[in-house]
Amino acid sequence: MQKIADFVMSKKFIPVIVVLTGASLFFTFKSLGSNENDDNPKARHARILRNVGVLLEEGHYSPKKIDDNFSKSVFKKFTEELDNDKSILLQTDLDGLKKYEQSIDDEIHGKDLVSFYAINDLYLKRLSEASQIYSRFFNKPFDFTKDEFLQMDPEKTTFPKTESDRQDLWRKKMKYAVLSKFVDLQEEREKNKDKKDFVLKADSTLEREARDQIKRQMERYFKTKQNKETADENFSTFINSITSLMDPHTNYFPPVDLRSFNESMSGRFFGIGAQLKEDDGKIKIASLVSGGPAWKSGELKENDEIIKVAQGIQEPVDVTGYAVPEAVRLIRGSEKGSEVRLTIRRVDGTIKVVVLLRDDIKLEDTFAKSAIINGQHKIGYIYLPEFYADFERPNGARCAADVAKEVEKLKAEKVDGIILDLRGNGGGSLYDVVQMAGLFIPSGPICQVKARDEKPNVLKDKDETVKYGGPFAVMVDGTSASASEIFAAAIQDYKRGLVIGSSSTYGKGTVQRNIPLSPESEIISLSSKKNEDLGSIKLTLQKFYRISGGATQLKGVTPDIVLADRFDYLKFKEKDNPNALPWDEIPQADYKFWQDSPVQSDLVNSIKNDLVNNEKFSKLKSQVQWLEKYNNKEYSLNIVKYKQEQKQLKDAFKQIEDLSKLSAPLEIKNLGADITNINSSEDKIEKNKQWIKIRSTDIYIDECVRILDKQISKSTVIR
Repeated sequence: MQKIADFVMSKKFIPVIVVLTGASLFFTFKSLGSNENDDNPKARHARILRNVGVLLEEGHYSPKKIDDNFSKSVFKKFTEELDNDKSILLQTDLDGLKKYEQSIDDEIHGKDLVSFYAINDLYLKRLSEASQIYSRFFNKPFDFTKDEFLQMDPEKTTFPKTESDRQDLWRKKMKYAVLSKFVDLQEEREKNKDKKDFVLKADSTLEREARDQIKRQMERYFKTKQNKETADENFSTFINSITSLMDPHTNYFPPVDLRSFNESMSGRFFGIGAQLKEDDGKIKIASLVSGGPAWKSGELKENDEIIKVAQGIQEPVDVTGYAVPEAVRLIRGSEKGSEVRLTIRRVDGTIKVVVLLRDDIKLEDTFAKSAIINGQHKIGYIYLPEFYADFERPNGARCAADVAKEVEKLKAEKVDGIILDLRGNGGGSLYDVVQMAGLFIPSGPICQVKARDEKPNVLKDKDETVKYGGPFAVMVDGTSASASEIFAAAIQDYKRGLVIGSSSTYGKGTVQRNIPLSPESEIISLSSKKNEDLGSIKLTLQKFYRISGGATQLKGVTPDIVLADRFDYLKFKEKDNPNALPWDEIPQADYKFWQDSPVQSDLVNSIKNDLVNNEKFSKLKSQVQWLEKYNNKEYSLNIVKYKQEQKQLKDAFKQIEDLSKLSAPLEIKNLGADITNINSSEDKIEKNKQWIKIRSTDIYIDECVRILDKQISKSTVIR
């Protein structure tokens, strides 16, 4: 495992760092020669672009050639990322900008950076124009009797050819938004018409209110968009248009985004302990974390509006119109004890500046948690939302250690079997997944990792002990990715337990490492300014493979028992991305099947036969298939047809929702060892109630319990 952790310090990666340093020095000399200093954003952008190019070409697992064809792809991707619904730019704009189509590769290799500024400047100009277009369509009622359609699939649309086409597109977009709101208001009227004191309004009034509400929403939308889309923000989009063409998981992180990524991995951050929400274009306090700085101060209450945010005594930033993630980024910090000042407006209208010192905040919702499901047998249930690892703290949270503790607690409760729920788990620490798989098998290989032009390296669990050797099942779905897939694949290859879930997992079989764009050696730069933080690249350096030899890349893991997934109609998996790396295979590692393997063909076939006759899952599958066909449809702007379409959709979603919930809830209870912690605050008590409630009506957990019951019964009979 250390080999992976230290890869960028290896001899193989030294040339990349050397070239990266050289690139930095090159731009330093160029900057000095042209009388540009490091405070010039364009000089900084140029350094970032060049350093990114070096890392991609020299370090990526399977780099594409950065040439004119690559440049064309970047041009297309960047313009579509800026204007993803093709409503801002005109086709004539794209035609005029095509002179930059084949220059981006040259800029990556050192030529003056021109293309980004030409594209960005024109885009911002068109964005400003678009912010004035929409308002004219709210001056009079829309005609919802005409047969018009709005295509909202960007793959099936083109940029408007003329200004007239653009205006007509915005008219249709606004008409659709108002139509949707108008129908919602009509349904609300119908639902409440018999209630006392409810005021019945005419359709003309509701239509006017719908227009007014959508107009206000659009005003907030454009204000937020224009606040957010600065040159630096759009440059990050430009760089990510380059990196994502190599593969979907190679990304550029500006410094503040890298901090957010590290926080999500560690499960903790420095902040004030407040959850925010957006309410009618305003940033408000949604709730306070017990014991956090905001809670301790007594100065902040739910629904207080945050008007401005200041870093200590610096000039405050007005967050009016900000999206919640942007406000969160300002409030969180990188240091414990750093000061943040919030200008808030209370519910009574009074305005106050609240000074808080950031503290260590744990995101406990991301940590492993367990419960007991009582039924035919006593089943232990462990939920793991991600493979978290706090690399910066010696005693920080690690998912492998936490799952081991949950297993011990469940064993103390004398459970008959254990379910590990990895649904929605997008992955995380590769080291921890190896350690965690080792809890359920004796020592042996867990997965294989292969770097560019190197032989595969087998990652092994070296601990002979087995923390839990009883009946075991792993739940996955289409969003279970990366480390989740390694774990599920290892359990499946060893025939250690049953993998249960949707048709396949996500299909991310690549390994990334965060590499700073400002290596330590750049400190010798001749620039008069100290070395700046240029951000980092999350670079794909390796692919991992199952111990049986096949990659999890693209194909993912196919469960032993497949259950119809309510999200199967969505196209979001790795195989749906045209830039995904291909599937391949290598020789299998040396390993032996689990001695008490539950994955016997007669058991699996029996379970599959049961599912064929399962009415709920059969109906669920048919509804999902219907949604998949409907998903590619354009939307009618005729109110009669719109209502028909919406009724079909709502009926389908309602059926899926009803089918996904149990009529009689499972009996789920907390572990005795967790009761004291759960009862330590009202917030924890309420969150726990919701957590239990959601799982007690989950048809997938119920089916997994049934399958494990069958496995336990069969195992008991055999013994």
